[in-house]
Amino acid sequence: MSLQKSLKSVSGEQDTTSICSSVTTQPDRHGFFGGAQYSPEPKRTVSPSTILKREQKWLRMLNNWEAFMSKNYKKVRERCRKGIPASVRPKAWLYLCGGQLLLEKHPNEYEELLQAPGDPKCMEDIRKDLHRQFPYHEMFIREEGHGQQELFSVLKAYSVLNPKVGYFQAQAPVAAFLLMHMPSVQAFWCLVSISDKYLSGYYNPGLEVLQRDGDILHALLRRTAPAVHRHLVKHRVEPVLYATEWFLCALTRTLPWDSLLRVWDCFLCEGVKVLFKASLVVLAGALGPAKIRKRANGLCETLEVLRHPPDSVLGEEYLMYHMQRLNLTEEDFEFEHQRQTARRRAMANRR
Repeated sequence: MSLQKSLKSVSGEQDTTSICSSVTTQPDRHGFFGGAQYSPEPKRTVSPSTILKREQKWLRMLNNWEAFMSKNYKKVRERCRKGIPASVRPKAWLYLCGGQLLLEKHPNEYEELLQAPGDPKCMEDIRKDLHRQFPYHEMFIREEGHGQQELFSVLKAYSVLNPKVGYFQAQAPVAAFLLMHMPSVQAFWCLVSISDKYLSGYYNPGLEVLQRDGDILHALLRRTAPAVHRHLVKHRVEPVLYATEWFLCALTRTLPWDSLLRVWDCFLCEGVKVLFKASLVVLAGALGPAKIRKRANGLCETLEVLRHPPDSVLGEEYLMYHMQRLNLTEEDFEFEHQRQTARRRAMANRR
């Protein structure tokens, strides 16, 4: 299967098999009226008093942000891993990813970018994709509604700012996810930071960085879940076949909403390695049991398991617990990064 074919799930129509048939008249706590992300029941795992204490701690940090990040980063990371309170999450994300610094440095640039005509092909492609982004969410449920208009503006502005990339379809769910939490100008600068720093090179033509990171994921899997790694090798299940959407969309089209919020709290604090950790946990959870691997006795069967991991594996508590307990160090990530980069460079030189 080619890389282009594997990208179809990223840019294609909404997967109707994953959407609930019923749509309610009242949105859930995240703003969904239905669909795969609909969460009808509130899930309280932390007491109100604990939430209040965490909110106060976060407000103190945000008011002294530079000092905390330069002198007490470990405390920031610890609090991100515990989960950022919903009331301060938008501001925390803006500060964590550097979007606030970009906004302060370029206070008027977003509006200026919107005044530019933009590349006609990019504008057409963006418009085609607007209705595909979380169509059951209250922000995007109306065709050409306010949410879709803001999404168009954010994606257009990025395409004008970075014409080398222009518009890459996997940016749309990321931008939509950000818009659910903050005003468009803030979502734009967060998207700039995520696209150019966190996922640097992912949206470039050829997707070489994505393929390299797929190889890094595969190598790390050999350390953390050797039986799963052997199964994937045996059936020639390459990372590009299952992890493309995970990485390009930063898991926005993969995880349940509560899990996604928690993973992004860590992702914006610690960087792309969080996507690796989450992916490793999903792989081990989905294919870890021997009986599952025995049933998935081919490439297509294995991909089917990875496209629909058990709900328990994708759950917030399971995911966060096992991500923090992966036996991987910073040195392991750096070693594999250097090794796979050198391997690809050697392959390119032999051509």
